[in-house]
Amino acid sequence: MVRIAMLGAGFIGRFYADSLHGLRSRDRITSVYSRTEASARKFAEDYDVPFWTTDMEAAIKRKDVDIVCISLPNNLHLPAVLACAKYKKAVMTTKPLGRNAKEGLQMLKAVEKAGIFAGYLEDLCYTPKFLKALQTVRSGALGKILWARSRETHPGPHSDWFWDKSQSGGGAILDLACHCVEIARNYIGKDVRPVEVMCWADTQVKPIDAEDHAIGLVRYASGAIGQFEVSWTFRGGLDLRDEVMGSEGTIWINNFLRTGFEMFLSGQGAGYVAEKAETSSGWIFPVGDEIHELGYNAMFTDMFDAMEQGREPAETFYDGYVVNAILDAAYKSAQTRRWEPVKLEVWRGKEETEVISAFKEYDKDHWFLTEELTHDGSHVLVLKEKKSGKLVRRLL
Repeated sequence: MVRIAMLGAGFIGRFYADSLHGLRSRDRITSVYSRTEASARKFAEDYDVPFWTTDMEAAIKRKDVDIVCISLPNNLHLPAVLACAKYKKAVMTTKPLGRNAKEGLQMLKAVEKAGIFAGYLEDLCYTPKFLKALQTVRSGALGKILWARSRETHPGPHSDWFWDKSQSGGGAILDLACHCVEIARNYIGKDVRPVEVMCWADTQVKPIDAEDHAIGLVRYASGAIGQFEVSWTFRGGLDLRDEVMGSEGTIWINNFLRTGFEMFLSGQGAGYVAEKAETSSGWIFPVGDEIHELGYNAMFTDMFDAMEQGREPAETFYDGYVVNAILDAAYKSAQTRRWEPVKLEVWRGKEETEVISAFKEYDKDHWFLTEELTHDGSHVLVLKEKKSGKLVRRLL
């Protein structure tokens, strides 16, 4: 049995609690902290939690707490992690790790100095489709990974603090691109260094100080490109899609919005459909098991198994720090409108990476370009002579 202190009694804390209490059955939340007494008390009642408080350290330092789960606004991640380090409590925190790489690195150093277990709750790197896709990529079936694209868009966050840049640290980039960047890192290889970022961002719809829409490219030392598309302005629900392209294959994933489960309702008696759904009438797209499909079950299984086995989880504080550094470069690029370097004070991957070369030989004198059956029935082969560079078209 793992005994958990939950910091935060809001939307994400309740998602986590549903998974924690329903997954392995034996794990229990034993204390809950909220900034408001009403939220703490209500959470405790709903999840049968024996202790609630508005004092963060009181929730953390209890003897009946094995690990602390942080589901707080971004500006509170750092003080919460430092408190866990102070009391030598294992910790796992929701994304993003920090509001920037400076905060992320401070948290990374704190948990490593304290010698405590630390997990990064990047749920979209634990969805069933992602895990299957990653297994396929790592088996080599896609060949050399050239491009990974991840998209997360929806009409905007549910809590007020997201819209306050002083608390959140940013807008759609920090909220959503943290998912997209880490998804791409997994496919391209976490040991491949992110080199530079080009990003466009703007505030198009929402009257806020931060960006509500952004598109970015992350270039890696291998030559691979990670692409993110994020928005708080997308209408129609929560759109989570990934694509991976390799020299030998392609994977397309639709995680949430259009997954093959569709319903038409008149709206009479309709209720909750799915996260970020904008309507409960007409054609709607419910999710069969939202907690499972969003990766929470596999994520917490990995966290607790890793803690009990004395190993690192698949997603660590170091991963969160690298993501923060990439996002820092994205924000700078959005201002300068130039490629900006990713600045990593700590890098634990490959120092040198061979640049992707997926050229195929046709024979000793030619490179292979393409082979195609055209609309008129012709079988066409296009080659390139190695010495002269001349292109050769052959009908087979």
